[in-house]
Amino acid sequence: MVIIYHPDGSDGIVKLVRWKEMANSIEHIFKLQTSWDGGRNDTGEIHCENLHTTMSIPKEMDGPGIGTNPDELLLSAAAGCYIISLAAMLERSNVKARLVLQSEGIVQVENNIFTYKKIIHHIEILLENVSDTNKRIAKRLALKAEQSCMITRALKGNVEVAVDCKISAQN
Repeated sequence: MVIIYHPDGSDGIVKLVRWKEMANSIEHIFKLQTSWDGGRNDTGEIHCENLHTTMSIPKEMDGPGIGTNPDELLLSAAAGCYIISLAAMLERSNVKARLVLQSEGIVQVENNIFTYKKIIHHIEILLENVSDTNKRIAKRLALKAEQSCMITRALKGNVEVAVDCKISAQN
């Protein structure tokens, strides 16, 4: 929105002011506190509103493997965001389903530099009503949810995210 006005009218100069439309914008702030005791092979603590846990470097990376680790937390954030996004989209489309998700995080080590390369979501959508229409909608939304997830969007350009989708009937 552009507003043109004379601030006090005395100098006769018209000033152009640009305002950012904020009517459809809301910011949420999430807070996390961490602490670390010791060196590389010791442990730390993570505390936020609904999560309190110990963390360390995973055994796969020659760490103690106590509690969770940043790699699992990133994978967990991506998987959680994806399955919640998909569930909401299916609900809005009136497709009733049970979702089962297994996700993999692939970390590459090259020249002693660790790079999170790829996340693969293996989603199984168990439809309550297995019609051709529901299958088509579920498949389309399984891919759309990955693109819509805010965590996936935050990773874009750095970590590849892929979806492997299987659709079947609920028992």
